[in-house]
Parts: sequence; structure tokens; C-alpha cells
Amino acid sequence: MPQLSVVVPVLDEEEVLPLLAERLRRVLDTSPELGGDYEVVVVDDGSRDGTPVLLQRLRREWPQLRVVRLRANAGHQAAISAGLVAARGDWVATLDADLQDPPEVLPQMLAAARREGVDVVYGVRGDRRSDSAFKRSTARLFYAGMRAAGARDLPADAGDYRLMSRATVAAVNALPEAHRVLRLVVPSLGFPATTVSYRREARPAGRSKYPLARMVRLSVDSLTGFSIAPLRAATWFGLGGFLVALGLLGYALVSKTLGHTVAGWTSTVVIVAGVGAIQLLCLGVLGEYVGRIYSTLQGRPTYHVAYDSLEEQAPDRQSRT
Repeated sequence: MPQLSVVVPVLDEEEVLPLLAERLRRVLDTSPELGGDYEVVVVDDGSRDGTPVLLQRLRREWPQLRVVRLRANAGHQAAISAGLVAARGDWVATLDADLQDPPEVLPQMLAAARREGVDVVYGVRGDRRSDSAFKRSTARLFYAGMRAAGARDLPADAGDYRLMSRATVAAVNALPEAHRVLRLVVPSLGFPATTVSYRREARPAGRSKYPLARMVRLSVDSLTGFSIAPLRAATWFGLGGFLVALGLLGYALVSKTLGHTVAGWTSTVVIVAGVGAIQLLCLGVLGEYVGRIYSTLQGRPTYHVAYDSLEEQAPDRQSRT
């Protein structure tokens, strides 16, 4: 088995793949920590451009490159999960293909893991000047919100660039969650961990696969999949509404006793609209949790592996729930 597996999820990345292969191979081939004993597991998450053809061409030139192709787009986190199941290394790193998280940091992460005797090394974005102000501010809100919801072990500015031991990967693969968000799942395991800081770079080619809608979806999945804080917030909303109703009732009785009642509809409309909004918000929160329970009970696979270059004779060998 290789010392290190590098899992790289890709989706329509034909423009940046040659740059990624060049930099990643140079780092891994020249690392004294590895001595060439590694594999790169590229998970093609249903690409529709020239990515599959380019991966086959790269595989002929790069013996350590392994291609796992999913039958349909399953999402970024599902693609990483597929790579973790397929990876065979004693250590497993996850790295996005956009080169914003530099592969040159991998040897530092492996050295830190061995030196400090930890199971997880998180890549922390110490310098995010290449990101837009909107991206930086929303990221701060996300991490602050998740810590407030209970994810106190979540490292600040740590995305999906991490190194994990075989024991950590086995623990992640054993989890039954269908829509896991790994940047929260891995810290919640409580394995010994450390961090390595790096400068986040600008994407050299292609375009981001995480528009605002996907960022919002990831945030919702993170919150509902990790914490019951929204359910508790719904309870507090209900309690607050009840107290406000009691206060209004007291005000109405006092006003009626003093003869100060004024006929009107504005206050009624405002109160009804406010209470209705709180009710809809609470129903929406409950719906998110019920939906996750329903999805889990269905037990449908999160992804389907169509092809694995390591076992080309068994194209339909596995699915993962």
C-alpha cells in the first residue's frame, strides 16, 4: 500500500488539470518524505467537458495517477467521500483541483503529522487576500456561526485541504451520514490534530464550482447536519412569541379598562404578520431536519462509481450510502 493517497475531486476542470498535474507531480515525486510511494486518486464528479479524456491521457504518462469516475454529478462532498473509500494510503490528503490551496504544502503537512504524532493536519488559510471581500466576510460568518452552534473544534479558515491518518479515514467511512460535510465531521471525531498555515492563491484557470447558491446549501447542510441549535432556536422563538402575546393581552386589558382603546388595523396586521413569519421560519427549520431524516431512512446511495482505473475489469464494483 502507498504511504500517501491524495484525493482530488474534479468537475469540468479541463483548463486547470494540466497545471494541477504538473505541480502536484513535481511535489510528490521530489518529496523525501515519500520517495515516490504515493497515489493520486482523482474523482471525476460527472464532468461534461474534456476532463475525462484529459485524465486518461495524464494516466498514461503518470503511473501513480488513479481515476475514479462517478456515473453522475453527486456533489463536492460526495466526491471526496468516494475518494476516501477508494484511497489505500497510510495517510490520505484531500485537495481541490483549483490550485487555490497549493499542493506544495503537502510535504509540510505530512512532516507535521509525523513530528507531532497527530492523526489530522488541517490546512489553514492564513492569507486570504486572493479571495473577494464578500468571500472573506461570508467565510468569517460561517465559521463564527458554526462555532456558536457547537462546533468548537472547527479550525478557523480550514476548508477541505487536510491530511488524515488511516484510522481517521476508516472512522469517517464508517459514518452512516448521507450528506456529510467533512470540514465539520472530521473535527467532531476528536482525533489529535494540528494545523499548517498557507497563503490561499487565486484560481489560475477555469471558474469556481461554488456559486452563491451552493455556498448557501453547504451552510444549511453544515448547520442541520451537525447541530440541533436551529431546533432550539425555533423553541425560543415560540416561547418569545408566547411572552409577547401575553404582554399584548395585558396591554389590551389595561387599555380597555382605562377606556383608551383605539379602533385600528395596523397593529393587528403587524402582529399577525410577525407571528406568521416566525411560524413559517420554525416550520422551515423543522422541514430541513425532517428532510434529512427522510433521506437517511431511504438509504439511497450518495454516489455510484462507474469506473476505477485500478480495477478496470469491475466497473460497477461499489456504491456508497
